[in-house]
Amino acid sequence: MTDLDPGRSTETQLLLAWSAGDRQALDQMLPLVYDELHRLAANYLSRERADHTLQPTALVHEAFLRLINQREVDWRNRAQFLGVAASLMRRILVNHARDRAAAKRAGDWERVSLSLVDLPSGEPDVDLMALEDALQRLAALDERKARVVELRFFGGLSIDEAAEVLGISHATVEREWSFARAWLFDALGGTNHA
Repeated sequence: MTDLDPGRSTETQLLLAWSAGDRQALDQMLPLVYDELHRLAANYLSRERADHTLQPTALVHEAFLRLINQREVDWRNRAQFLGVAASLMRRILVNHARDRAAAKRAGDWERVSLSLVDLPSGEPDVDLMALEDALQRLAALDERKARVVELRFFGGLSIDEAAEVLGISHATVEREWSFARAWLFDALGGTNHA
């Protein structure tokens, strides 16, 4: 990467170079996104039980290994990259929860906080497996609403970043997010829709 476009972020330019086959671009990009990936991982794990066996660094490394194997992604920008990273971290945690539940047979389910989702509930924690099942049902009804939840809740993306990743307006993301939160609250057994 020799020529930088002042109209694009360094991360975006490195992603584009990486997509074009420049392996060095990936090496240059890692230090630029590592702290953000670590913050995402720490955020996820802060909602898990205290004795969780995964640590943020291990989750980042696992997600990054999966990211570099994403050959079919048409990388466009940093927000999209973080959205894909969030999706991968979600899958890693869900798989980890499933493996742990299978090992215990009875399924001592993983719990995560939905406090960032601002659900109107007295109970801030939700069963990760129940959330995953609810997200799958939401995706069957409306894929975009489920994707908004994934980007906002799991990815920690702002409304504007989610809009950029999805190629829709800020207002549309706000509507989808509002609907999805209420739908998930109901699907997870809530009764107050205020």
